[in-house]
Amino acid sequence: MADHTDTSRITLHPHDRRVRIFHGDILIADTRNAIELRERGYPHRQYLPREDVDMSKLSVSSTVTHCPFKGDTTYYSLVDNVDVAWSYDQPIEEMKDIAGRLAFDADKVVERVA
Repeated sequence: MADHTDTSRITLHPHDRRVRIFHGDILIADTRNAIELRERGYPHRQYLPREDVDMSKLSVSSTVTHCPFKGDTTYYSLVDNVDVAWSYDQPIEEMKDIAGRLAFDADKVVERVA
């Protein structure tokens, strides 16, 4: 069983760089209040506050997964793009700073960090 107390596996890095998420030409999110999650073996992910995401463009997906290091995940889809984003609404204690924030799949959207 994985030990979710391995703090060297995942680090969180709040920053004020501008992060924008596009689906084609449509702006989905725009923030200067992201948290960059760095997890060993995975690409860095920007976790954006929900209030900076146009939630009217997203719908809750039927996909749910569990990560032993972060907790249970809820996925979100666009009309023509399934499971484009995810959120840990009630993550494990060590990951509480990403609670309710959304991360986007960079293979399914354009993510610009400046």
